[in-house]
Amino acid sequence: MKLVRYGEPGAEKPGLIDAEGAMRDLSAHIDDIGRKTLDPATLTRLAALDPASLPMVPAGARIGPCVADARNFVAVGLNFADHAAETGAPIPAEPILFNKAPSCIVGPNDDVVIPKGSQKTDWEIELAMVIGKRASYVAANDALAYVAGFCICHDVSEREFQMERGGTWSKGKGCPTFGPLGPWLVTPDEIADVQDLGMWLDVNGERMQTGSTKTMIFDCAQLVSYISHFMILEPGDVITTGTPPGVGTAMKPPRYLKAGDVVTMGIDGLGEQRQDVKAHQG
Repeated sequence: MKLVRYGEPGAEKPGLIDAEGAMRDLSAHIDDIGRKTLDPATLTRLAALDPASLPMVPAGARIGPCVADARNFVAVGLNFADHAAETGAPIPAEPILFNKAPSCIVGPNDDVVIPKGSQKTDWEIELAMVIGKRASYVAANDALAYVAGFCICHDVSEREFQMERGGTWSKGKGCPTFGPLGPWLVTPDEIADVQDLGMWLDVNGERMQTGSTKTMIFDCAQLVSYISHFMILEPGDVITTGTPPGVGTAMKPPRYLKAGDVVTMGIDGLGEQRQDVKAHQG
């Protein structure tokens, strides 16, 4: 299934994408797509529905973030070998973890706002996983059974805040609008091999990032298992898994986002995002 949330911010409704690409309303069957509805039993029940029996969503509806009420938003740094190489960083011996603020989550086509005082706002396309059942100390060979679905995450990053202001990377990762998710949450049965997905990102129509989940250092199963040894992962939690090469900060000279830019991106089978970049107001 391709699950979706649509409607105005804070009032999104659940839906799914049918075989023809049309959005169908799921409100008669679940209240939302989040921690109370991502369990395997509920997903099995939804998968048994006939999409043609569901009401069509009016054309032009805003697409919201594909998961509601995430309590943890865990990110993995330097997890693509070719991205680590472009930054000059050594290959990590263990996953590098940091947190993005759940309050940064927005829809896949919502504006990205450059934070107040920012000079180095950068782009990063990533594959994200959404947890479907409680995970604690899980084994890697069983870890993907805890994943409800996959989606695109734009891990927007302010490099000065992240790297030059001391402390953890989280300072440059959780600003408002820095976590577009979606457009859909795609259940694992629709993905033949999550470790063989092409990824791309453009700024103003110019290709910046081209990559594949093939070059992950730690794969999705390893990441779920590893993280579950340091915290309990609950349904609705988001794990974003790292970015391929082509980020602005690694260019010579570095290049960063500015007001008026348009960022588009996609991952095989997971759809596309589009964001207008705006300046902070006030």
